Amino acid sequence: MENPKINPPLNILIVGANGGIGKQSVEIALKAGHRVTALLRNPANLTLTHTNLKVVKGDIMQLESFERYLENKDAVISALGSREATKPTTLYSEGNRNLLNAMKKMGIRRVFFISASALEISPLLPFYIRFAAKYILQKLLRYMYADLRVMEKLVKESDTDWTIMRPPRLTDKPVTGHYRFAINEFLKNGLSISRADVAHFMVNNITNEATYKTTIEIAY
Repeated sequence: MENPKINPPLNILIVGANGGIGKQSVEIALKAGHRVTALLRNPANLTLTHTNLKVVKGDIMQLESFERYLENKDAVISALGSREATKPTTLYSEGNRNLLNAMKKMGIRRVFFISASALEISPLLPFYIRFAAKYILQKLLRYMYADLRVMEKLVKESDTDWTIMRPPRLTDKPVTGHYRFAINEFLKNGLSISRADVAHFMVNNITNEATYKTTIEIAY
């Protein structure tokens, strides 16, 4: 399946807009001609400027601080990320629960969430990668993965047109637009992907109904 081209400009809210995937999503969406509202706890952390960019202050853990920014939005990209991935967290579950509640209240249906491929270890990966994922990665990041599992359950039970992205190892390489992906399936030998290309996929598939209510694995 090829990535569809989006013609009309959309109004997009991007949560976690100063993170790796979030910032790339802002840049790629603006380049595609969309109107972007970037939600940050500290707006000063996003130094981008653009006529179609609005940077606003809000905390995903406090629903009342951001729900008004969902007004008249066509889609949401939730690019939340914890800076302390080895410590207990409820950022993904509670933060996105708040987001889903706000979306329901404001009548917004289309949304992307970022999860992780190692939540379910693919049988299509080489043995040494499966071993490392199970006995090293899942143990090291057990708190983050536990919260991501709660998040995924909440998302899948929601009445939204959701897409859950499950990237493997993330890199800071530039966008290429050339990658493989699998819908509701494991991706063979999916070892790495740049944050920019994860963002590229999301922006270019906002209106692609084939990705609604699906889990996406993506890699080179």
